[in-house]
Amino acid sequence: MKTLICTTPGQFAYGEKEKPVLSKGQAIIKISRIGICGTDLHAFEGTQPYFEYPRILGHELAGELVEADVAPGFQQGEAVTFIPYFHCGACIACRSGKPNCCTSLKVCGVHVDGGMVEYLSVPAHSLVHGQGLSFDELALVEPLAIGAHGVRRAGVQPGEFVLVVGAGPIGLGIMEFSRIAGAQVIAMDINERRLAFCRERLQVAHTVNAKEEDVTARLLEITNGDMPTVVIDATGSQQAIRGAFPYMAHGARYVLVGLQKGEISFSHPEFHKREATLMSSRNATREDFEHVIASMKKGWVQPATYITHRVTFDRVKDEFESWLDPANGVIKAMVTMEA
Repeated sequence: MKTLICTTPGQFAYGEKEKPVLSKGQAIIKISRIGICGTDLHAFEGTQPYFEYPRILGHELAGELVEADVAPGFQQGEAVTFIPYFHCGACIACRSGKPNCCTSLKVCGVHVDGGMVEYLSVPAHSLVHGQGLSFDELALVEPLAIGAHGVRRAGVQPGEFVLVVGAGPIGLGIMEFSRIAGAQVIAMDINERRLAFCRERLQVAHTVNAKEEDVTARLLEITNGDMPTVVIDATGSQQAIRGAFPYMAHGARYVLVGLQKGEISFSHPEFHKREATLMSSRNATREDFEHVIASMKKGWVQPATYITHRVTFDRVKDEFESWLDPANGVIKAMVTMEA
């Protein structure tokens, strides 16, 4: 079968490997769609933590279930996606209902080879029913679940102001699920094109251009002098993460969904006087996947809104680097496997 391997930062190579053979506890999916996410882009750049080369990328996936060892309720040939965070089931995190941060977690396309292949073997317990959604929609469930999980971690309440820093695909998902939770969303970015997308396509009422505006003054204006009670970073930029600490209201929660390699420093007195809460949000759980699918089926989220670029599998190597350029306006690139 065909594969696409990220051999080193900045380099892809097409190749061939044996089609996977069904083994105990596994399922085989014929891949139909591959969504390109920030993790893939950062891996290509060489800035992704927890990463080794060579690696087959891809974890935003949808396809047809070919066969499964043990998967009660699933039918051969049905459209599926899956939870790409492969967990042990026995560690303290797994026993506590947090398999998304398992102590020996293996994320598909990061720690183990991913879905830029024709057929992929995954743990049968990770399968998720398609529930009538299209392959495009199913490939977007995982990135939206990341946003839904971050919102759930923050405990977003109706009416409160939520500042989302970073208007990329993950940030947009955070905005969507903050809105669904009843929050008043504020989008912040340095890319005016992405902020316009927030206003025009997601109907986000409040946007802030951190490059062009006095951010503190603008946030005070929007929140009637209170500042946001929830701040969620979706940039993975050390500068942006550090810079957002002062934007918290007193008593606020700050959730880091974006990930970067270095250390974070902030003023302890400023953080302390706010009695602020700082937390990370890693991956997502089945509960989040189910919430996303239900939201899609109810029409609360329109997945097609996010897909700005399409390409066939044989063109990924040539097109991939262009998706790093903000000038190209990429929100979500979607790869279609050939029939």
